[in-house]
Amino acid sequence: MTFDLIATTAFGIEPITARELENLGFSDLKVENGRITFRGDERDIARCNINLRTADRILIRAAEFKAVTFEELFQGVKAIPWGDYLPEDAEMHVVGRSVRSGLYSVPDCQSITKKAIIEKMKEKYNRTVFDETGPKYKIEVALLKDIVSITVDTTGAGLNKRGYRKIVGEAPLKETMACALLLLTYWKRGRILVDPLCGSGTIPIEAAMIAKNIAPGVNRSFVSETWKDFDSGIWKAVREEAKAGEIRDIPQTIFGSDLNPKSVDLALLHAKEAGVGDAVSFKQMNVLDLYSNDKYGFIVTNPPYGERIGEMRAVESLYRDLGKVYKRLDTWSFYIITSHPSFEKLFGKIADKRRKLYNGQLLCQYYQYLGPKPPKNIDLTTSEDR
Repeated sequence: MTFDLIATTAFGIEPITARELENLGFSDLKVENGRITFRGDERDIARCNINLRTADRILIRAAEFKAVTFEELFQGVKAIPWGDYLPEDAEMHVVGRSVRSGLYSVPDCQSITKKAIIEKMKEKYNRTVFDETGPKYKIEVALLKDIVSITVDTTGAGLNKRGYRKIVGEAPLKETMACALLLLTYWKRGRILVDPLCGSGTIPIEAAMIAKNIAPGVNRSFVSETWKDFDSGIWKAVREEAKAGEIRDIPQTIFGSDLNPKSVDLALLHAKEAGVGDAVSFKQMNVLDLYSNDKYGFIVTNPPYGERIGEMRAVESLYRDLGKVYKRLDTWSFYIITSHPSFEKLFGKIADKRRKLYNGQLLCQYYQYLGPKPPKNIDLTTSEDR
């Protein structure tokens, strides 16, 4: 069976997720705010959940229609062939949201949606009571103005939940956003990459997973794997295919550091859990102590933003320190995300490029300082101690 699928994303990284989908062989993509729509079957659902690095979820779009009354909502949901999606023992969890819609009561929309689903299932299964003791199905009724979108979530816990981050550090960066930051750079396997404010290690770990070609979802489970109509053999085959493409030995050119020793310990733990302990190195260090005799490296980092009371002075001093490191590493490229409006002034240089991104609900700028291109035929895969 072929489905209308939606890969949801954070605002601003839709083109990155679309490029990932193209690399997986998908075409006829429709890129919209916060989502990419495309067509695919059960194997494609498995491939996307297991392989996409920057998407948040993979949804099945069951229907989209106009509704200005609750009766129109009920009839629109009831018209969906729910027997194609839900077994008779499905545990149905209906969630909702409404933006600029006359049907603004989300609890009412959820209740009406579930009532309509059950009425349709009564016709399909010729029964009046449903125990809901089977696999889980999260169904969303989303209203934007007068347009209703009904989707079924195939993912479960968001795709940022890779499974390696056992303990969450302070102000964590989502794994999906960390990957987006990396995929927006010119960095590639074998080139030196450093995050001098690494926290619990998300950016270097995701870089190492990219370098080793480890599929981000290969070691976790997804809710649609429990669905009775889905073939577990397909998921097994997709995982085996992903694992067969992993690269075992790569040069160690990915580094992370942090002033907080507890963060460094956490990063080391997470790298081991992610299976990249051999590919990334961490140490406790002040950002001003960062130096290298190597050329043409990359700094990719998510520094503190100064959102908390009393932090601003320290954060602004940190941005000045980053500017000093930039002057020292004059052939390197720097990529820094922050919501601070005066970052460039504090850093001491206007960025070559800027990109608006949302880190969670916070509007940020991704400042990109592009170093010179390295000469041809130069070996960039070796690095010296830092």
